[in-house]
Amino acid sequence: RAFVARRPPSFALPHRPADRGAMRVPRGSQAWAALILAVPLVRAVRKGAEEAPGGEPKDAASEAAGEDHLGDMPGFSPDTITTMVVGHLGRPEYRRFFSADDRGTISPWHDIPLHTEDGTPNEKWMVAEIPKMTSAKFEIHTEERYNPMAQDIKNGNLRHYHQPIFWNYGFLPQTWEDPHEVHPQLKVKGDNDPLDVVEIGHATHKQGQVVRVKVLGALAMIDHGELDWKIIAVDTADPLAKEVDDIGDLERLHPHVISGIREWFRWYKAPDGK
Repeated sequence: RAFVARRPPSFALPHRPADRGAMRVPRGSQAWAALILAVPLVRAVRKGAEEAPGGEPKDAASEAAGEDHLGDMPGFSPDTITTMVVGHLGRPEYRRFFSADDRGTISPWHDIPLHTEDGTPNEKWMVAEIPKMTSAKFEIHTEERYNPMAQDIKNGNLRHYHQPIFWNYGFLPQTWEDPHEVHPQLKVKGDNDPLDVVEIGHATHKQGQVVRVKVLGALAMIDHGELDWKIIAVDTADPLAKEVDDIGDLERLHPHVISGIREWFRWYKAPDGK
């Protein structure tokens, strides 16, 4: 079945998804699996996790991320996070760095917490990378110190989608798709990046904005033989968050959203012959 209308389970990490029937549709170098309403096979990573790319063990240096771990601190608020741009937009050297009040520069990947302070089930922090209705492909740089945001470069050129993305796009901090572990059902390994998030609310989030989201489900994309999960979520401040608790609600009330996300990611690389 392509869809299973169930609430996703607890977002504790690491976690293996429950067995679900998956649909694989080969297409060139990509293949697609069904919407699987379970938490993807990932690991929570923090500064100090030796296997986490872009981070180094804390006793070696505090260079890949700041000295402090906001994820370890009570009372986190996105209001404590500010960003600073170095370089010019539309140039390869453009970088957006993150800092926290009284703590200096931090890594948005390793230091911003995943879990909300009150522990509300399926509500997590998301960091926005690409605002809705834009096409420039920005992402955190997993190999640079402090993991700043930068525009992706492919074949020497700044990367743009061939059409705007219709939702806010970002990642879940302190998550990592393990490139050494094979997913028990899909039989592929992780893509070595944090979990991507497609946020379906009405507002347009700014690049670098930290947003509290309600997790609804997940879409598994297999790209060049790597598993690349797309978490479907909604801003908890959006009116839609009061209507939907899972993919079943979303499919029943707004069925065009799921099909739109799936088809956008199915075809967005087609102009490149993939």
